[in-house]
Amino acid sequence: QSTMSAVTAGSRNTNPSEPHKSWKKINEERKALKRQRKQDKALKDLQRVQDAEAAAKNATEAAKSMKPNPSTVSIAVPGSILENAQSAELRAYVAGQIARAACIFRVNEVIVFDDVGVATARETKRSYEQDAEGNGTATVRSSSLQLARILQYLECPQYLRKYFFPLHKDLKYSGLLNPLDTPHHLRQQSKFRYREGVVCDKQAKDGHSYANVGLLNDVLIDKALEPGVRVTVKMDPPSETTRKQRGTLVSPDEPRRETGVYWGYQVRIAHSLSEIFTKSPYEGGYDVTVGTSDRGTNVQEVPSKSLQFNHMLIVFGGLQGLEEALSNDEKLTVDDPEMLFDHYVNVLPKQGSRTIRTEEALLIALAALQEKLQPQHADIESDLSDLLPRSEDTGVTMRRDVLVSKKKKRRLEEKPESEVDTAETTPVPIPSPKHAPKPAPMHANPFNGRSAQAASPVVDADFEVVSATRDVVKEVTSTANCEDLSRFD
Repeated sequence: QSTMSAVTAGSRNTNPSEPHKSWKKINEERKALKRQRKQDKALKDLQRVQDAEAAAKNATEAAKSMKPNPSTVSIAVPGSILENAQSAELRAYVAGQIARAACIFRVNEVIVFDDVGVATARETKRSYEQDAEGNGTATVRSSSLQLARILQYLECPQYLRKYFFPLHKDLKYSGLLNPLDTPHHLRQQSKFRYREGVVCDKQAKDGHSYANVGLLNDVLIDKALEPGVRVTVKMDPPSETTRKQRGTLVSPDEPRRETGVYWGYQVRIAHSLSEIFTKSPYEGGYDVTVGTSDRGTNVQEVPSKSLQFNHMLIVFGGLQGLEEALSNDEKLTVDDPEMLFDHYVNVLPKQGSRTIRTEEALLIALAALQEKLQPQHADIESDLSDLLPRSEDTGVTMRRDVLVSKKKKRRLEEKPESEVDTAETTPVPIPSPKHAPKPAPMHANPFNGRSAQAASPVVDADFEVVSATRDVVKEVTSTANCEDLSRFD
């Protein structure tokens, strides 16, 4: 027992030089340490609150100093125009024409609305929205749904389509359509500060994600998002310390606001004519609305730069015009569609055809209204010709003579020198009677004014010109073989 007590005492007092502390002093030290920790935590919380207030203040100042979004132009097209096409290929091509017209004139929103009543279109309605249980919550006409799907497909960059558009019968003939080739459809070799991408399921560090933006390697973005979300990424400048490319998540409006580059359009579906106005995505709705009809006023009478707008809406009618769409809308009580719009114009007063198709009216109206528009916030003018791909980057067909000359040059380069030398030293073989030179024409060329050359026989002539006189005709018919009537054998 004495030995064990000695060992225990030795273990308790390992350092005999330190004085023995009482429990009272130990508790005081613990309380002081706890008090110090509380003070440090309070200081950290105060610093965190001050940082949050400073960040909010900076955000509000940045929002005040930030440039406003440029003014927008929206168009509304009825989905029933696809039903007027004679085949499935033409249905897709009509949708492609609308998408092309929208991007040519820098349209920011395309609205596909149903201009046919519910009673007559119930059998052709199809579900396009599903809740959490998978049940259809909203239905729309099949033609409207196909038009909206093709418009979205063409607007999406090519390297992102496989993520958002699985195989579907509405997109069966989308390969026949002309590409939009808008600026946000960037090539892999293009260098631009903004890119469209999709969040990948690749594992990243906390608070970050990887996004596929059309480059060889994925880009590390500064937000943690679920995979499959379409994002707009602002590319960070390349760093010398790391080879990993990084980017910042930004709003889809920022590329157009900061650089003035057209960044595609949004697609929205409206169930009726009234939903075009009531479900606008812009705050305050559309401030200027324009309806197109052959019963409207002449567009040439509208003064230049008179349509001042921030969010403009241009509505086009279908096969029966806007009058039919108004009569099929149960929520609207007016009888004349002119009462719905600020301006009701006829974009082509002297038309040569009885009807103008909607895809044609789209181009005509947007071209006629270009000089009438006066946006409140215009796009900034910036020279981006060196950064964005130009039209010649898409591939231009070469002329046949250029291709043939390139083939000849390549064939000469690939031919060994021995074959070239032997070809130069070998004598020219004597032509056989089958390949004998062509005889001289029987008569001189009467269209050649030089008499000296006309009298001399021409060996390389491919044809002869015979004077249209009776004597010459008799001579030719007498000397020619009566059994062979063709002179171009």
